[in-house]
Amino acid sequence: MRNLDPTELKRQHRQWRRRTTQRIDLVLDTVQNPYNLGSIIRTAAAMGVEHLHLVGSESPAHAKVAKTALGTLRFLPWTAYDDVGEAFETVRTAGLTVVGVELAGGAAPLFELGLSGDVALVVGHEDRGLSKDALGRCDEVGYVPQTGKVGSLNVAMAASIAVYEARRQAWAVSD
Repeated sequence: MRNLDPTELKRQHRQWRRRTTQRIDLVLDTVQNPYNLGSIIRTAAAMGVEHLHLVGSESPAHAKVAKTALGTLRFLPWTAYDDVGEAFETVRTAGLTVVGVELAGGAAPLFELGLSGDVALVVGHEDRGLSKDALGRCDEVGYVPQTGKVGSLNVAMAASIAVYEARRQAWAVSD
């Protein structure tokens, strides 16, 4: 076992991109912390998220966002919206299913949802989670099961896990 050299790493990334046909967008519902936004941008760029939809969230142009995103914003187009309904209309018009990521009554574990198709994953505010408006407009809502003594995850971590779970399901179907 050894680390991949840069050429091998590029080759591996290219192989995974060829296996990836699923479209994933992220909708951020009032994510306020610039470091969380920067972390979400970096993960989204690494996982091939196609578009970032921002509703009442910090601007990607903020210096602290840029510091955390480490230059990856150039790989991720984004749009800011005045309200969640407009953002959801945009992603639905593009043919994506809207899936909220929230610890909510009636939500299912993410791994039980059918995330292998084209999806827009929605994450919310650091303390309050998804707004009532966003939660009520989602096609499905899923959560990340947790077994530890802490009751919730950082929004950037939850977004990362949700994007990975959607990719994992799509790759499993393509095998």
